[in-house]
Amino acid sequence: MYEMIYHGFLLACMIVIGGLIILCLIRAVLGPRLADRIVAINMMGTLIIVMICILALMLGEGYLVDVSLIYAMISFLSVIVLTKVYMGVYRE
Repeated sequence: MYEMIYHGFLLACMIVIGGLIILCLIRAVLGPRLADRIVAINMMGTLIIVMICILALMLGEGYLVDVSLIYAMISFLSVIVLTKVYMGVYRE
């Protein structure tokens, strides 16, 4: 009984996070400035990491947490590279 409620709650959280990812994608496409787009891409990465962790809880698979940690490192490095490129373009 409680496990089914817990599973439904996690599924509802994933649906809400999916909606937030779509909103961030819209902001990344329509953002008025490049800085807004970079922040939206960073937020999408964070939400995907949270979604992978929730999926790890739902499936009971521990290796998905490792996948989310690797994804977090790659996401962090990509945002740093995008920021460096943006600063280089801004200075010119």
